[in-house]
Amino acid sequence: MKLLIAVVQDKDSNRLIEALGEGNFKTTKLASTGGFLKEGNTTLMIGCDDDYVEDALDIIRDNCSQREQMVAPISPMGGNADSYIPRPVKVEVGGATVFVLPVESFFQF
Repeated sequence: MKLLIAVVQDKDSNRLIEALGEGNFKTTKLASTGGFLKEGNTTLMIGCDDDYVEDALDIIRDNCSQREQMVAPISPMGGNADSYIPRPVKVEVGGATVFVLPVESFFQF
């Protein structure tokens, strides 16, 4: 058995959870915050048998697209202003970061 931990952008989470449900994958949703853009994201915990890991990864891949977004930079507070760019910049957001972990045992009470 494996535990997939998928960190996805909030905009992709509802569509992904629905698709995982249609694929008979049980999912636990956790609210989380990203480090770089300081935006909300969603962390999903998905437990599945070893034989179905690739199926789950395909569903995640199909429902979490990467896209470009304009982001206003945060001004440096007391930091070095030499590298501060005062205008919005384009960054790539979306997609998914997935960790696949072995599960030694599983209990449901």
